[in-house]
Amino acid sequence: MDTRSLRLVAIGDELLAGHGDPRALGWFGRVLSKTPQDSLDLSPYVLANPHETTEVLADRWLGEAQRRFDLEGDNRLVVALSGADERAGLSTARSRLNLANILDAATQLSLNAFVVGPPPTLDADRNRRLAQLSTAFGDVTTRRNHFYVDTFTPLEAHEQWRSDLAAHNGIPGQQGHGLMAWLVLHRGWYPWIGVADPNAGTV
Repeated sequence: MDTRSLRLVAIGDELLAGHGDPRALGWFGRVLSKTPQDSLDLSPYVLANPHETTEVLADRWLGEAQRRFDLEGDNRLVVALSGADERAGLSTARSRLNLANILDAATQLSLNAFVVGPPPTLDADRNRRLAQLSTAFGDVTTRRNHFYVDTFTPLEAHEQWRSDLAAHNGIPGQQGHGLMAWLVLHRGWYPWIGVADPNAGTV
């Protein structure tokens, strides 16, 4: 069986690096652990920066990511978006433009992107703004024919998610990261990475 080499560069905030998870896996580590690699030589590189807005992310990602790419191989980009834009007071229009610039640059480099939207908080006022942001991110991503995972909508009223945040000062712990990983795995990860869903056909 031929082995396919794939370099996976993931950019985003502290949740991407597993912040808050006592197992130190985070949602991204859990996703990787559930990705079949029998015929896949997968090399992941996590480039996380705490509390990063899309403006900062758009400015720094390419220079850091290009150092990890295989110039002659298959490279993919994971974009893990946070709620930092809402905290920083960036307008939705500015956030859309920042993400568009990231994805347009990725397209120019023939990079397939997988975008994970910001999860909800326990603050109802913040969540109203995050809902708008998540919708905008999804629109920008799908218009450019990349994958988008909305983590906000399914988790906003999810009892286990809210309990996990309440128990960890508003930060997802082991359960929260597990819920985010489940959403990613069931919202297009396997076809995007190019492997068969190991759960397909199971009851």
